[in-house]
Amino acid sequence: MRMLIVTVMSVVLSLAEITSGTVAAIPDYAKWGIIAVKETQTKYNVDILDYKHIGRTSLTADQSREQFKLWVRAKDGKQFAVYVNVDFNPSTQQLKKVQFSESDRH
Repeated sequence: MRMLIVTVMSVVLSLAEITSGTVAAIPDYAKWGIIAVKETQTKYNVDILDYKHIGRTSLTADQSREQFKLWVRAKDGKQFAVYVNVDFNPSTQQLKKVQFSESDRH
């Protein structure tokens, strides 16, 4: 659990820039990135090696999708990419669903 918190905080802090002694605004996708990381760790029981925000897509008036690519390492040492789609309502910020797809390409 401690490793999860360290990983999540590292991701969030890497998203914020430190300028003139103040922290810039955290990107609006950071909340969904944390969910993508947590859900991937839960589903696959893996270590997160790398994280990339791909972008946001508006699906309908009440549903948007944040897309992420996570490079992970399984307990047996195998490394692979997990693409994560996080669907949510942009007005209410309510999570709708999380979808995963795997790839062996970095």
